[in-house]
Amino acid sequence: MEKIQTRDGSETFVNPKFNESYHSFTGAVEEATEKYCKPTKIAEIARERGEFTLLDFAFGMGYNSAMAIAIAKEANPDCKINVIGIENDPLIIEKIQEVNPKIPGYEFYKQLTPKNLCIKSEDNSITLKILLGDAKDTIQTIQSNTVDVVFYDSFSPKTQPEMWSIFLFQEVHRVLKQKGILATYSCARLVRDNIKAAGLTYADGPKVGRRGPGTIVWKEN
Repeated sequence: MEKIQTRDGSETFVNPKFNESYHSFTGAVEEATEKYCKPTKIAEIARERGEFTLLDFAFGMGYNSAMAIAIAKEANPDCKINVIGIENDPLIIEKIQEVNPKIPGYEFYKQLTPKNLCIKSEDNSITLKILLGDAKDTIQTIQSNTVDVVFYDSFSPKTQPEMWSIFLFQEVHRVLKQKGILATYSCARLVRDNIKAAGLTYADGPKVGRRGPGTIVWKEN
């Protein structure tokens, strides 16, 4: 995999199979903050609830969920956070050792390897488990109504349409708690049609480094 530097100085990789990078060229850390953490109100959830479960769909190197942990802990140091990562490529897990993004606490993620996919912080306030394998199978192992927030960051619908299927959004609907929220960078018609078909509600998300907005999704009932 080729390593590249994004505009905010953070590093990412280009996946040779799909010829797409794991993060936006405009800034990998900026993307995690502006496209995922802020729209899903991670800081507010940490302060008001004091705990949450985050599903990091298409985990990659974990920038999105690592930033969520950093923001949550800044808002409420006592917040308890459970992260579930869905990823099918063990190689990108290995690449965590080769990057050092400016995300507070990212060193915690350095404990992850393809053979060590479940880690806890020293104070047990943070748990992280990677479900390695085909997303259609691994998401079905998550209990219903247990997830507060989903970060949905698969490769684009043009190159990986199977990762934006009605079935997977139906599974997201199943695992989300009522009023649970999802953020994704895509506003593609296929994506939004499948979100709606799965019984979820959507609206425009922020524009960050792209002409089009992202998409914010809720589970109303």
